[in-house]
Amino acid sequence: MLKILQLIPTLDRSGAEKQMALLAAELPRDRFQVEVATLTRLGPLEEELRAAAVPVLQISKSWKLDPWALRRLARLLKSRKYDVVHTWIFAANTYGRIAAHLAGVPVVVTSEMAVDLWKTSAHLRIDRWLARWTDRIIGNSQAVVDFYRDAGLPTEKLVRIYSGIGDERPPEIAPSQTRQSLGITPEAPVILFAGRLAPQKGLKDLIDALDLLQHVQPGTVTLIAGDGPLRAALEGRARSFELLQTGRVRFLGHREDVPALLAAADMLVLPSLYEGLPNVVLEAMSQAKPVVATNAPGTNELVVDNETGLLVPMGQPKALAKALRDLVRDPERRQTLGAGGRAHLRPQFGLDTMIQEHVRLYEDLARAKGRLV
Repeated sequence: MLKILQLIPTLDRSGAEKQMALLAAELPRDRFQVEVATLTRLGPLEEELRAAAVPVLQISKSWKLDPWALRRLARLLKSRKYDVVHTWIFAANTYGRIAAHLAGVPVVVTSEMAVDLWKTSAHLRIDRWLARWTDRIIGNSQAVVDFYRDAGLPTEKLVRIYSGIGDERPPEIAPSQTRQSLGITPEAPVILFAGRLAPQKGLKDLIDALDLLQHVQPGTVTLIAGDGPLRAALEGRARSFELLQTGRVRFLGHREDVPALLAAADMLVLPSLYEGLPNVVLEAMSQAKPVVATNAPGTNELVVDNETGLLVPMGQPKALAKALRDLVRDPERRQTLGAGGRAHLRPQFGLDTMIQEHVRLYEDLARAKGRLV
């Protein structure tokens, strides 16, 4: 049996954290002993992990550069004698790989979850330097693998494992109740965005598109679920177009009920400038909701234009507005695209596939290091 630690900065309910939690909870217990550690703090996914009998530890990094946290992490890895350490997201990828090297962990795996255009040349130098202490670097889409290959990471260490989604339980609250709680009439077309309000997500283009949309489909309501550094600026822009005053755009802030919001919506919109393999699109497709998205690397491996949703060029609000208008006006097409999205999930993006590919990777690497017969 292999002893594995999954290391991630927090247990917030975001894409990478959800994938890590699914993996930790679903790895076969007769072959793996799994623990989770957070580098900085815990979060709402802690409850789900503990319910799945996965121990959760906390390193409590306090500063961006925290040598004491690195020391605590290295001691933890050495004392608990893990066979595999799997790190997620830049901070944990950095601290985790250094600590694993200091502790002599046999197998080190890292996950990269986006085409990280935010990274500077200094960040990428760190990634290249740490690759020497990494057995495999997992990209959750081909776009992510290609990005890191082009950034100079060793091709032989890069592997693609798509993010996965299981059979989602229907929300406990009926869509009609969700709409009623938000003051939305049953007949109003509802568009949902769910994600961080950050430059990556292209939300300025969405607000501009919704300004165009309101003149041809004034009854449409767009829900923006999430928070982030751009919220005030986006609210100001929406207010300048009178989208807030009319209730055509509603900023909901951080929500724990995104599945219920999806169930109540007619479609998902994702105007990102770059992605990895967006979790929210997987969730929408599992609920048979059509997706209107930009043709961003990563997203376009999941959304098939005119089969599971509509793809538009990045940075073109007019094209985005037209795609939204077309689906708002055509309920039958929404249903067809939604059904296509649900069918597209299996088996390539299924949870079972994601789990089995990690199982195979862990065991192959452990076997090569003599940790498994």
